[in-house]
Amino acid sequence: MRAIIEKLLNWRLWPLVRKELHQIRRNRKLVAMLVVPPTLNLVLLGFAMNPEVTDLRLGVVDESRTAQSRELVSAFTESRSFRVTGYYTSAAALGRALSAGELDAGLVLPSDFATLRASNETAEIQFLVDSVNSNTAAIAGGYASRIVGTLNKKIALVQRTNGGAIVAAPSKGVVSRVSLLYNPGLKNSWFIITGMIGMLLVMLGSAVAAGSMVKQKEDGTVEQLLMTPADGGEIIVAKITPLFVLLSLDIGLAVGVGYLVFGVPVRGSLVLLYLSGMLCVLSGIGIGTIIATFTRSQQQAQLISFFVNPPLSMLSGATTPIEAIPDWMQPLTYLNPVRHFASLARGVMLKGVGMEVVYPSFLSLMAFTLILVGISVWRFRKQLS
Repeated sequence: MRAIIEKLLNWRLWPLVRKELHQIRRNRKLVAMLVVPPTLNLVLLGFAMNPEVTDLRLGVVDESRTAQSRELVSAFTESRSFRVTGYYTSAAALGRALSAGELDAGLVLPSDFATLRASNETAEIQFLVDSVNSNTAAIAGGYASRIVGTLNKKIALVQRTNGGAIVAAPSKGVVSRVSLLYNPGLKNSWFIITGMIGMLLVMLGSAVAAGSMVKQKEDGTVEQLLMTPADGGEIIVAKITPLFVLLSLDIGLAVGVGYLVFGVPVRGSLVLLYLSGMLCVLSGIGIGTIIATFTRSQQQAQLISFFVNPPLSMLSGATTPIEAIPDWMQPLTYLNPVRHFASLARGVMLKGVGMEVVYPSFLSLMAFTLILVGISVWRFRKQLS
C-alpha cells in the first residue's frame, strides 16, 4: 500500500498539472472569465428573458361613457397588464396613435355597449394591437381575452332583483380547480436559470479550453512539453485536469446565484446535480479541445465557436420549450448535451426526483461526454505525434 501511495505521489503527471495551474494563475483574464460571465449571464437572463408582458400602453375610445363601460376599462387596468395612457374621441384618432408608436393596444367601446349588456345581448368591443412584435401581440391578445372572459363570468354570477339588490347566483355545472405543481408562483426565472446552468457550463468550458490550448500553441509551450519524458496521454490529462477543477467550481456558483437571487430551490440530490454538471463541463472541454486542434490562432478558434455555440444554445430547450421548436428540428436536440442537462436539472432542482427518474438524461450526458472527450484526446494526440 505504501509503495502505491509513493508511486502516486511521485507520478510525473503532478508537475505537469502544477505547471498548468501556475499558467492559469498568471492569466488573470482567464480567472475573471470563470467568475464574471457566468454570474452576469445568469442574473441578466433571469430578469430579462421573461415572457410576461406588463404595463402595455392602452388607448381607449369610450363612446358609451357609462358605468358599464368604465367597469370594463377598469378590468383592463386592474390586471396590471395594461395601463391607460389616453382617451381618444374616435377610432381613427386611436389608429393614428397606434401607427405613430404611441400605444401598444387600443380598446373601442360602442355607444350601445351598456344598452346591450342591460338587455342580456352580445355587446361587441374592438381590441386593436400593434403586431410589429408578434410575440407581444399574441400575449396581449390572450390577456384581453382572459380579462373579458373573467368579466363575463362575473356578470353571469350576478342577478339583479326588482329591488336592485345584488345576489350571487348559485353555481352549476363543472367547476375546475387548478393546482400548480413544482413552481406554484409561476416564476419564469426558475425555468430560465435551470436551463442556463448547463448552457453556461458547456459554452464556458469550450471557450476556456479552446482559448487556453490555442494560446499555448501560439507561445510554443506544447513543443516544449514534447521534449519532456511525459507521454501524450499524460500531457492531455495535465491540460484538462486544472480546467476541469476550476470550471467545476462554477456549478456551485451558478446554483448559488440561482438560489440567492431568484430563489430557485434544489429539492433533489445536490450530489447528482453536481455530477451531472461535471459531465457538462467535460463535454464543454471536449468541444473546446476539438476546436483547438483545428485552429492555429485564438481568432480562428473564436470564429469556429460561432458555428458551434449558437446551435447548441438554440437547440437546447434551455430558455424556450423544446415544443416551441419546429417539429423537424426537435430530433436534433437529442444530439445536444445541454438539452439533457436542462431536463435533468429541472427534474432534480424543481421536482426533487432522483436517479430512478432522470437516468435517461444522465446516461445520455455521460455518453456525449465520453464521445467528445474521446475525440478530443484522439485529435490532440494525433497533433502531438
